[in-house]
Amino acid sequence: MVSSEYERRIAGRFATFDQDGNGYIDREDFGGAAKALLAEFGTPARSDKGQALYVGAEAFWQGMAGIADRDGDQRISRDEFVNGAVKRLRDNPDRFAEIARPFLHAALDVADTDGDGYATVEDTARVLACLGVPESAAAAAARALDTDADGKVGEAEIVPAFARYFTVPE
Repeated sequence: MVSSEYERRIAGRFATFDQDGNGYIDREDFGGAAKALLAEFGTPARSDKGQALYVGAEAFWQGMAGIADRDGDQRISRDEFVNGAVKRLRDNPDRFAEIARPFLHAALDVADTDGDGYATVEDTARVLACLGVPESAAAAAARALDTDADGKVGEAEIVPAFARYFTVPE
């Protein structure tokens, strides 16, 4: 049986996706996250990086809706999110990672200001803050993602960590 503590933690993570605070996760929340990231890094929406980020956001939305939008209304309620995460993702965080990967890849590409394939820890914190993580927590999370302490965060570090955050209760 799934613990109520686990459900409470997953429900608390709902706000990260509900960018506009309307009580639902919908396509506009994913588009809003992409727009905020592009603005933060001064990246034009019509650039290759901007277009990749919007495509990644749409793919992420489609994957989330496919898992959690049980009533088909094109929005995910808190209850649908909790039940989707608990019932469909808890036992398979890799599935969630694959749904999130295109968006996270594109977000890291936007944050990769020197073109080396990695974002600095500071820029990773900026990405997390744009996605609704409080600044102090974003900075700590970005430092924790830098597992080899080289000051950089790559896709291999962020994708599994992101999946664990949304699917594992610890």
